[in-house]
Amino acid sequence: MTSTAKRTLLLGHSPDPDDAFMFYALAKEKIDTRGWQFEHILQDIQTLNERAMRGELDISAVSIHAYAYVADKYALLSCGASMGLRYGPMVVARELMPLEKLKEIVIAVPGTLTSAFLALRLAIGDFPHEVVPFDEIIPAVGAGRYDAGLIIHEGQLTYSSAGLTKIIDLGEWWWENTQLPLPLGGNVVRRDLGQDVTQEISQILRESIRYGLEHREEAVRYSLQWARDMGFELADRFVGMYVNELTLDYGEAGRQGVERFLTVARERGYIPALPPLIFV
Repeated sequence: MTSTAKRTLLLGHSPDPDDAFMFYALAKEKIDTRGWQFEHILQDIQTLNERAMRGELDISAVSIHAYAYVADKYALLSCGASMGLRYGPMVVARELMPLEKLKEIVIAVPGTLTSAFLALRLAIGDFPHEVVPFDEIIPAVGAGRYDAGLIIHEGQLTYSSAGLTKIIDLGEWWWENTQLPLPLGGNVVRRDLGQDVTQEISQILRESIRYGLEHREEAVRYSLQWARDMGFELADRFVGMYVNELTLDYGEAGRQGVERFLTVARERGYIPALPPLIFV
C-alpha cells in the first residue's frame, strides 16, 4: 500500500511503564499527529512478536530477536529502542548457583522470541526452558515451581523484594564481551505503508518520546497505571533505564549493538538469516 490517505493505524506496545511513557504524548494527543489516528493495542511482548510475524499491526514494539523473523514485512524505526547499557534481563533463583547449573534445570522464560531468551542462549548455550507469562515468573520461582527464571521489565528492579537472588545480568555480560549496549526491543513499521508514510510515522513517534522526556513527571505519572508493584520513584528509575537518548535514536553504538547481537545469533544458528538493518 503506497497511498498516503490518512487512516487509523494499529499501534502495538507492551503494558509497561517505559512503553506507556514513550507513547504518552501520542495517547493523550499532546503532539501533532499530522492527521493520523492511532489505536493503541496493549499486549505482552511475546504476543506482539507473534502478531508481527503475521503482519497484523501497522506499528509495533517487537523484540530485536523477533525482528529477524519479521523483517520481510517490517522496517526498524530509528527511535523507540529499549537498550540495556550494562544492565538488562536477568536470571534469578531462590539461591545462588553456578552458571553451568542453568543448563541442567528448567528455566521459566517470558517467550522464545524475546531478546532476553536469545541473549541467554548466547551466554550459556541451549538450556531446558518453559514459557511463562513474564509477570508470573518471579512468583513461580519464589513458590518453587521453577528453580530459576529469566526476568524482564520491572522485575529487574523488584526481584530482591521477592526474596530472589541474581545469577546473571545479561546486560552486564553483554557489555563485558562487546562494550556495546544490549538491544532488547525496538519499534517496527509496515514496509508496505510506503517510504513517505513510514518516515512521517518515525517523526511522530520521536516527537512523542521527546515530549515525555521533556515533561518527565507527568509522563511518569501517566505510566504508573501500568507500574506493577512500583511507586513513582521506582517507576521513574525504570523508565530512565529504558527511555533515554538511545530511545530517541539508536546512535552509532546502538546500531552496532543490534548488528553484533543478530550477527552472533546467526553465526550460532539461533536465527535463520541476518535481516536487513535499515533504520527508518
